Amino acid sequence: MPELPEVETVVRTLRPQVQGCRITAVDVLRERSLHPSGLPPETLVGLGIGAVRRRGKLALLELEAPAAACAAAAPDAGQGGPRPSLLAVHLRMTGRFMVHAEGSAPLRHTRIIFHLRRPDGTGAQLFFDDVRAFGLVFIATPELLDGWDFWRSLGPEPLEMRPADLGPRLRGRRAVKALLLDQTVLAGVGNIYADESLFRAGIDPRRPAQSLTAAEAESLCLALQDVLRESIAQCGSSIRDYRDANGDVGAFQNSFFVYGRGGQACRRCGGRLEKHRVAGRGTVICPHCQH
Repeated sequence: MPELPEVETVVRTLRPQVQGCRITAVDVLRERSLHPSGLPPETLVGLGIGAVRRRGKLALLELEAPAAACAAAAPDAGQGGPRPSLLAVHLRMTGRFMVHAEGSAPLRHTRIIFHLRRPDGTGAQLFFDDVRAFGLVFIATPELLDGWDFWRSLGPEPLEMRPADLGPRLRGRRAVKALLLDQTVLAGVGNIYADESLFRAGIDPRRPAQSLTAAEAESLCLALQDVLRESIAQCGSSIRDYRDANGDVGAFQNSFFVYGRGGQACRRCGGRLEKHRVAGRGTVICPHCQH
């Protein structure tokens, strides 16, 4: 958490607030929130923020070369070395972005502050807050990014797959849920959306992946895509700490069929939902609706 729909919502709500802004300074309040292979934060000074997008569970802020005036204002920034072209941010469990007014004091869990200059000349601050402090900000060039094992091994985007594409990726004796959680198989799926999509497809999460027929795999892909799109439309799921870049909570948690509902009645058949542990994660199953 956050998973694909939550990161997509963060990206969509952050984009209009920072796109076109220029980074004027960076305050790092917790060094370990920076990826150790990244460039120094001072190399960001003078760079503009272009596209803001998502890959899997990563928020990506594309960086643009500084204008001549900005480069002159910060003559030492980036001299003698490469300039970053991307901020890749892994929110992990509790990472979040929020834009604040210029001069705002850091909050209790603020880890990094990006000082921004908007196109109209006004200032702002982008806070990266992280309660659990597991998140990472990677100040990267394309070469550095390609050297990051996590990035290089990411599987395809679920919303960009054809239904027939999922089956060939579900191989071996591992539980089908374990493969859905494996970021090298699919990028962006976590515990919530694995449980919800398997329920909708009528598939027991404990089944060996190789036991699924081609038709079942296609059904699972369609169910997963439906669940992801519905969650994005409702701004994701807010279980504990998740907020979008406007500080708003999501609403998809109100539509859960199984996640977090162990011991309650199935909303489809009325039977009792069971809680198990699959792939090391708490998993809720309806024994009547999932086979």
